[in-house]
Amino acid sequence: MKKLFKKISLIVASIFIFSMSAFSASEILVFQSDFGLKDGAVSAMKGVATGIDKNLKIYDITHEIPAYSIWDASFRLYQTAEYWPAGTVFVSIVDPGVGTERLSVVLKTKNGQYFVTPDNGTLTLIAEKFGIEEVRQIDEAVNRRQNSEKSYTFHGRDVYAYTGAKLAAGEITFEQVGKKLPSKVVMIDYQKAKLEKNVLHGNIPILDVQYGNIWTNIDRATASKLNIKKGDIFTVEVYEKDKLIFKDKMPFANSFGDVAEGKNMLYYNSLDSLSFAVNMGDFASKYKIGYGGDWSVKIYK
Repeated sequence: MKKLFKKISLIVASIFIFSMSAFSASEILVFQSDFGLKDGAVSAMKGVATGIDKNLKIYDITHEIPAYSIWDASFRLYQTAEYWPAGTVFVSIVDPGVGTERLSVVLKTKNGQYFVTPDNGTLTLIAEKFGIEEVRQIDEAVNRRQNSEKSYTFHGRDVYAYTGAKLAAGEITFEQVGKKLPSKVVMIDYQKAKLEKNVLHGNIPILDVQYGNIWTNIDRATASKLNIKKGDIFTVEVYEKDKLIFKDKMPFANSFGDVAEGKNMLYYNSLDSLSFAVNMGDFASKYKIGYGGDWSVKIYK
């Protein structure tokens, strides 16, 4: 009886260890793209990933990035990556250069996350925010979906989803992705946040798309050097390249209800960055303001 009990215990323990090891090998895979959800492109990528490991935990940032907008891809990664744990594998496909000689890479950040993407500027804000631990070029001779060698227009499915899933599932190590590259990536140029001669300078990285509020990259630490207080009046200037698009004065407020409906205001957004808005209105539409590397702001008392 004791021998039987011991044998059963060993079997149970073996099953438990196996299941735990299988579970620990299943990591998180997060997709984003400019594909939209009107057709089967996103489903195809997830199908490829699930074929690698059915236990992968697969999530999305968004698939509604404006077509070909590398800047939006960079910002959405920047906006969300910090909330995901170390070891998360992100697959980002906004790839207007698909099929060309642009590099396919995996970047490992200093906080231990992985980003699988074409090296076309998508990694700009991630590299700046988290730092580059290492970059490797995807070896498409081995890290590519079987029998897809003649496909040149869907690397999101054939290369990025496939490689990302293998990395997340633990089927390959980071070193097995491909050859090590210099620790740099293609960077998009834009106005960095700074205070110079009592003038705040910054970029408009994105719009609050639902409401038309203008988000800048001027963080609270930089902005607070002006000793900003509720009710202080500031001049705000908005430029597209060197062309002045908007100039007006507005108060700083803690929340939208601090100003009358239809009035302009400065405030800190959910990313703790200086922003401006029309209370109960659409600032971007009203003043024809866009976003991206070409858009900049100046804010001063």
